[in-house]
Amino acid sequence: MIDSSLSSLGAKVVVAASSDENHPPENITDGNTNTFWMSTGMFPQEFILRFAEPTNVSAVTVDSYNVKQLKIEKNTSQNASQFESVAEREFEITEGHLQSNAISLNGSDATHLRFIITSGYDHFVSVHRVSVQH
Repeated sequence: MIDSSLSSLGAKVVVAASSDENHPPENITDGNTNTFWMSTGMFPQEFILRFAEPTNVSAVTVDSYNVKQLKIEKNTSQNASQFESVAEREFEITEGHLQSNAISLNGSDATHLRFIITSGYDHFVSVHRVSVQH
């Protein structure tokens, strides 16, 4: 099991539902939990990661704050469309520290992963890092 930063896999955020110039979506892939992407309120919020090539993903770890409900979908096409659901998880609330949740994707091959935050514990949520095990 290899834990890889998304940037080392050539992964990029290709879509994000919201963007704050001080906390851009690219912060999700830099491997640093001190930087983050912040939503601009209202739900659902989503972002889509694209891998440089189809990648087998056994699990993802999401480091976030105030996320309550998260759905993960994947596809294997070159277009960011026609996704299938692979996981759904409710996160525990954490006061003053990051939520860190490992989510099994059962060795799914993926070109894109879509993360849909359907609800939060506050109006604003942040995603600090997503890492993959393959």
